[in-house]
Amino acid sequence: MKYRAFKDVSVAEVGLGTWQLGSADWGNVDEAEAIKILQSYVGAGGNFIDTADVYGMGVSETVIGKFLKSTDKEIFVATKLGRRGDGGNGWPQNFTYDAMKRQVEDSLQHLGVSQLFLEQLHCIPTDEMRSGKVFDNLRKLQQEGLIRYFGASVETSEEALMCLEQDGLASLQIIFNLFRQHVADEVFAKAKEEGVALIVRVPLASGLLSGKFKEDTTFDANDHRNFNANGDAFNAGETFSGIEFKEGVRLAAQIKAILPDERMAQWAIRWILDHPEVTTVIPGASKISQVHGNVDASDMQPLSLEIHQQLRKLYDEQIHNKIRGHF
Repeated sequence: MKYRAFKDVSVAEVGLGTWQLGSADWGNVDEAEAIKILQSYVGAGGNFIDTADVYGMGVSETVIGKFLKSTDKEIFVATKLGRRGDGGNGWPQNFTYDAMKRQVEDSLQHLGVSQLFLEQLHCIPTDEMRSGKVFDNLRKLQQEGLIRYFGASVETSEEALMCLEQDGLASLQIIFNLFRQHVADEVFAKAKEEGVALIVRVPLASGLLSGKFKEDTTFDANDHRNFNANGDAFNAGETFSGIEFKEGVRLAAQIKAILPDERMAQWAIRWILDHPEVTTVIPGASKISQVHGNVDASDMQPLSLEIHQQLRKLYDEQIHNKIRGHF
């Protein structure tokens, strides 16, 4: 495992996303298996875990908290707030200082820690970010010692650039993959200039970029790849990166034909890591084998310039205009 700088610490360039461990939106992962996934990731040299309070409404955070008690290794856990449905009359109530503090305190309790390493806004409404009040609240929570760093998970390049104007922003979490290549053109240089870490989510486009799906593949009823395939529950971009499923299967096959060998998922992660502005990429895992496959990308050689150019040409000509949702 290789590491990259995140402010004053070094984090694994391949992190672990834990939406799956909430057992709500990806099918079920029992607690024993979830602990084994976390153990396998840390055993492979990983030290950066991303979660959120709404992943199973505290389930993912709680499982991670149990795991943290069993290890003496330094693990950097990033969580998120802002999407809970218990804020009164809807989202606006989630962004007052008192509500944000309550959400932070709940995450602290779930994780069993006294300070959150990184608290992130969780794809909140653009107007809430534009007003700046949520960032004032995060700075106050930081001053109080409840959080070490704060960042934002965003849907669009516009939102990313807006957040980059905020003093003290430590990180941006963005969707960036072979189905979302334009983000590098729009955001990366500014993030580097501001010294803001880039956390890449949805690196495998909800599994499409593993190359393992067929056009007739189906998913469980409680899997977002079933109920949100067309953006019916939340932003379509969070599922298959906004690409219609069958179209995505066909495009993934074209990408696979360009890559050096059959290890498509690993090469898709390697492609992201070939961008030096990226701090860490956070593929999820519902199986131990997926953890090892994801981590292996860190030790692979960078893709050649020729392959990068071929992949960008395919994106510009056949993929970009097929993205749906906010991007």
